[in-house]
Amino acid sequence: MFRGANKLTLDAKGRMVMPTRYRERLQERCGGKLVVTVDKDQCLLIYPLPDWEEVERKLMRLPAFNAHARQLQRLMVGHATDLEIDNHGRILLPPNLREFGLLTRDAVLIGQGVKFELWDEARWNERRDQWLASDEPDGDLPADLETLSL
Repeated sequence: MFRGANKLTLDAKGRMVMPTRYRERLQERCGGKLVVTVDKDQCLLIYPLPDWEEVERKLMRLPAFNAHARQLQRLMVGHATDLEIDNHGRILLPPNLREFGLLTRDAVLIGQGVKFELWDEARWNERRDQWLASDEPDGDLPADLETLSL
């Protein structure tokens, strides 16, 4: 499981160094092979390849005549890009995905269990502060969460 928030710096070529604390687990889990794609919150999602393949299978099994399902497939599968961690622990983010995520230099990598979210640091801080200040989450609470006790 990946957890925690990590500040990162992207270099001029769009490379980011994967934090050391995740590298060994990523080597064991996927041999350093990752997939990056877009998220509706305008951040990037980074999955170990086996976890992405499971998500992709679920996405592609969605009903073809459902407009929301097709939209999600187009966004997530259509933008999915294979990445590999190099010998220095870096991954090269494609320019079109950096542009989508509004990523320039300062970024934040957020562990989300089996995946990571990659945010522009200023946008992450802004959104996080909005979520913390809000009394109402976006939309209705899913039934699964109504009984969750933390």
